[in-house]
Amino acid sequence: MQIRLDPPPAAGFTRFDFAELTPRERYKLLIGAVVPRPIAWVTTLSPEGRVNAAPFSFFNVLSSDPAILALGVENHGDGTFKDTGRNIRMTGEFTVNIVDHACLEAMNATAVPFPPEVDELAEAGLTAAPGVKVACPFIAEAPVALECRQHVTLNIGSNGREIVLGEVLAMHVRASIVNERMHIDPAGLDALGRMGGHGYSRSNETFDLKTMSLDEWRARA
Repeated sequence: MQIRLDPPPAAGFTRFDFAELTPRERYKLLIGAVVPRPIAWVTTLSPEGRVNAAPFSFFNVLSSDPAILALGVENHGDGTFKDTGRNIRMTGEFTVNIVDHACLEAMNATAVPFPPEVDELAEAGLTAAPGVKVACPFIAEAPVALECRQHVTLNIGSNGREIVLGEVLAMHVRASIVNERMHIDPAGLDALGRMGGHGYSRSNETFDLKTMSLDEWRARA
């Protein structure tokens, strides 16, 4: 039988074999390296009509046609669903609110593990604005909100971890940060990103870098 031996790490690098790491170790490496991660401040409505709000940093937009975003939801350690996962599963709807710097403390308040009967928006002093395409509200204080319908949910582990793909049905943007060409001002948006550990970043300092054509690259070379 041939035994495969991995080559030594490249000079100057430390290599980690994910098969040999604990879930916690993999988590620390991933959230420290894949940064900044946008924050999905998700509002849902339970079948009984209770509003829930919670932030998630395993989130991004994946497609514009159709408009699809992805949300990574981690449920309880025993595999039972947290409020967000259960509400999406039961109603098929959710709204992703973008967190700006002004909403930092309120967002952090909604991350507190309140029991299901508690309205996180009320606890954080936030305003629930009525949805247009979905029944769940969006957060009036957020600069952007994306109303979504559940497209598909992928169960990726035995402990209740899910990836929810949502189709964006409508988008609310603060009028002062979007122009007639549908360009959103990044400084006005001032969106927060999630770093490793308890760290956050701001997106109000940006720069532009145009992608070159092949001819431009060859001329430069």
